[in-house]
This record gives sequence, C-alpha cells and structure tokens, in this order.
Amino acid sequence: MATHKDLALAVAAAEAAGSLLMQHWNQRHSLTVTSKRAGDFVSEADVSSERLLKELLIASGSNDGWLGEEGGADACDFSRRWIVDPLDGTTNFLRGIPHWAVSIALEEHGELVLGVVHDPTKSETFAALRGSGATLNGVPISVSGTTDITNALFGTGVPFGSMDHIADAAADIAALMPMCAGVRRMGAAALDLAYVSSGRLDGFWERKLKLWDIAAGLVLLREAGASIEGWADEDPEASGTVLCATPELFESFATALRNK
Repeated sequence: MATHKDLALAVAAAEAAGSLLMQHWNQRHSLTVTSKRAGDFVSEADVSSERLLKELLIASGSNDGWLGEEGGADACDFSRRWIVDPLDGTTNFLRGIPHWAVSIALEEHGELVLGVVHDPTKSETFAALRGSGATLNGVPISVSGTTDITNALFGTGVPFGSMDHIADAAADIAALMPMCAGVRRMGAAALDLAYVSSGRLDGFWERKLKLWDIAAGLVLLREAGASIEGWADEDPEASGTVLCATPELFESFATALRNK
C-alpha cells in the first residue's frame, strides 16, 4: 500500500527532474527536437527527464512497473506501476512559455493512489496520497467554492494537427462560453487538473488524453474534492476523456457539454 514515504520519494524525484529541466530550459534553443506527428514534439529534455525519474523511482531489484510517455511500458509486476510524464507541455517549454510540469503517479492493483505535479518555473509542487488530502507546497488545498456557473472559469485542451476531434472541441467551447466567465487553453493538462484541485480553475474537460497526462491530476482532484467523470459513464483512466469540476458546478457544466 502506498505510503507517505512513497509520496516523499515522488516529490523528491519530480523536483530533481524539474531542476534538470530548468538547465535545459535555459538552453532550449540548442536542444535536439523531433516530432511524433504534427504539433507533437519530443526533445532531449523530455528523454533525459524520464531517464532520471526512472533511476530515482525504481530502486535496484524493485518489481515496480513503469509507464512513461517517452519510454513506454516495461514488463512489470502489475501490483505497482509508476506512470510518468517527464515534461508535460513540451511545446510551451520549447517556445519559452513558463507553463509546463513534471507529472508522476503511482498505481496499485489498477487504482491510482498517489499523484505529484511539479512546476519548476513557479517552484510549485502539487501532491496527493489517497486518503490524505491534496497539498500545494505542503499546504492543504481544495477545489474552489464557486457555485454559479456564470462566475466559473474553465480549462480545456484543443486538439492539434490532424486529430479527428477538432470540430468536437470547437463545438464544446461554443456551447460553454455563453454560460461562464471564460475558458482557458494553457497547454499542459497535468497543470490544468492541478489548477482545478487548488481552486484556480473551477473545472476542466478534454478528450482523448493519455494516461500519463491525467494520472497524477486525477489523484489530486479526488483528494481535493472534485467531481470527475468521463464523457458518459466510462472511466477517465480507460477512455482518456475527462470532465471535472466542483461538485456544485458539475451537473450544469457536464450537461452543457454533453447536450449541445
């Protein structure tokens, strides 16, 4: 069972990777960069961060499994698995936009039990252990107290390149915008979910994310008191589609998106 020792390890690993990424950030114009597809970049910073995280999180002789954005999945003992995005928001990183993060989650027996999202540019570390609440730099956090959707600020992700749900995303925004105070697209899903958990955003939605994009954020959200669903009844972990908001706003928020 995950413990506060596991959480401390994850926080230390995320902050170490953040320090390494800041070195790359200061030399980002000279980084080697390739594209997985249009708009989906990977740099040597992503790869070196994941390598460091794996060294720190998986001790010699450990049976812990691994799922990383750059390295994929290892053969593993499925009782425990680390799920890592070594640099969420690579495009922001490469463009010099200070909104990117390291994301680490721990899964035990198929359930997410620990999440850490570390933003090196702002020295902010969001952390949560199942049953122990969520924190920002060690201080307890919770979702916002917003109860009226007309005052609510939401986040989302917009597909890029040739992704087949561009029209759906545009229709979502058109349906929700007249009802709320605004929608933000900031380019790092892990941080967006962390921002909902800390009350900076009142809700978030996005389709077809990868597990490493959302795993840590889902733990933060649950421990901070958010309501979370997939587009319909499906599990966000399995589908990659997430709708989350404060409990008071969730029904009106989800209805606006689903019934457009």
